[in-house]
Amino acid sequence: MSVPAARVADTPAPRAPRGLSDRRRAGTGLRVGMATGWLSVIVLLPLAAIVWQAGGAGPHSFIAAVTSHAAVESFRVTVTLAVAVTVLNVVFGLLIAWVLVRDEFVGKRLVEAIIDLPFALPTIVASLVMLALYGPQSPVGLHLQHTGWGVALALAFVTCPFVVRTVQPVLLEVDHEAEEAAASLGATNLTVFRRVVLPSLVPALFTGAGLAFSRAIGEFGSVVLIGGAVPGETEVSSQWIRTLIENDDRAGAAAISIVLLAISFTVLVVLRLVGTRVAKLEEQQR
Repeated sequence: MSVPAARVADTPAPRAPRGLSDRRRAGTGLRVGMATGWLSVIVLLPLAAIVWQAGGAGPHSFIAAVTSHAAVESFRVTVTLAVAVTVLNVVFGLLIAWVLVRDEFVGKRLVEAIIDLPFALPTIVASLVMLALYGPQSPVGLHLQHTGWGVALALAFVTCPFVVRTVQPVLLEVDHEAEEAAASLGATNLTVFRRVVLPSLVPALFTGAGLAFSRAIGEFGSVVLIGGAVPGETEVSSQWIRTLIENDDRAGAAAISIVLLAISFTVLVVLRLVGTRVAKLEEQQR
């Protein structure tokens, strides 16, 4: 005998056993506790320590440290180069990701491995490589030591993978049928890329740009040899922090660090918010 549809609809869904539900909640609480504890040890406690050290000498010393001429010049050099390198990496990082995903060529696996090389290479080695290539005895005839161009190239080297590896998996998931449909309607390759592909990549591009900028703004090892810490020209904030520490001004070094943290965190948050907003608009349009 068949069961009436209304009775079937009114039948409550089976519930998980109470013991199983309790174990799940307990497991979730344990995982959250472990994750929070680990983040507190490796992130929150060090940040709290640097904030405490920066404020230990009082607000007047903090303001004096971050508004001194040398500090302001180091901020200017750091932010200017970081922005320029980030824009450069967004363009060429997208190009590299596109080539790795859409094109087939000899040596593709080698290129894939090379992309991750800056992640594995010690930053001081990167600076030595840049010095060997663009130093006084440059084999290519370019002497960029102690110049902003040399620092920019070093920063581009260590930050390029962030954009490539952020965009690449998103590009793999782009709907090819939508591209083919647009092309069948007469859209050019540029129009297909601009109207179909690029909107899907914008959130990933913002994320990769934020990561690249944050890495560039705090980089030290890769620029220490090629840059030379020329005040007002190649001395980035991380090198000014080292100078303050060598002069036993730990409170001043902590103050500069707080400003860098604030800049990096603000840029990351803004870019993530913009990327999320763009993604929501894209979903609404679909």
